[in-house]
Amino acid sequence: MNYRMLTLAAIMCAAAIPASARNYCGGLSGKEWDYRETNEISMNLVNGRHFTEEVELGIKGTSGSLGDIGADYHYTLSVMPNHARALNALIRLAPRYPSGMLPGAKYPIECYFERAVRIFPDDGTAWLMYARYQYMKGRNDQALSMLEKALAKSPEDPAINYNMGLVYAKQKKYEQALPYAQKAYALNFPMPALKQMLVKAGKWVEPPPAPEANPGQPAAAAPAAAAAPSAQAAAATTAASKPADPAASTKP
Repeated sequence: MNYRMLTLAAIMCAAAIPASARNYCGGLSGKEWDYRETNEISMNLVNGRHFTEEVELGIKGTSGSLGDIGADYHYTLSVMPNHARALNALIRLAPRYPSGMLPGAKYPIECYFERAVRIFPDDGTAWLMYARYQYMKGRNDQALSMLEKALAKSPEDPAINYNMGLVYAKQKKYEQALPYAQKAYALNFPMPALKQMLVKAGKWVEPPPAPEANPGQPAAAAPAAAAAPSAQAAAATTAASKPADPAASTKP
């Protein structure tokens, strides 16, 4: 998407968000970086100085104090509002702070999700992260609406399909959950919980095999992974010593 189209999309998305929320969560500088397109040097600069492993795990801020950890998240998500790992870490950290504020942050936790989808409304992973936050807060209808937006942007993303199926399955809407589950696993999503839920309910059906290519014709290309860092890469299972990645749990 070129810059003019992205700007127009952001304006249209912002128009759908109440002005009070936009004002409360801060304006835009116009210099925000897109996490999906940021080069390695810039990524290492931000992560190395502000989004360290200790910050991601919620252990302490870069100054050595837990009391300023919000400042590191604020810097990271101001520079790259759709930083998928930082948004995922906020989902894990949010229950520690019932006030809804990280110590040292400028905005409430939810604002960083609102800003991500407002600035980069074409980013399916950003919508997925916001949906997971909404689900964690018990706002199931809002979560489902945001997952639908995520799916519209990235229909081949296995993590989005998995989470969509998981929301339906937890509502016992198994028939609606099934096609999303089948697609997620066809795209090699690693977490088994959704399939286990459907099997337990007697609703799991193996998807039909993919059609074979006709002789003399090239085989259909496998679904391409989104440009790194994608939701699929973020959903991969990590070693126990590493921070959890987006959608790598049984929770949407």
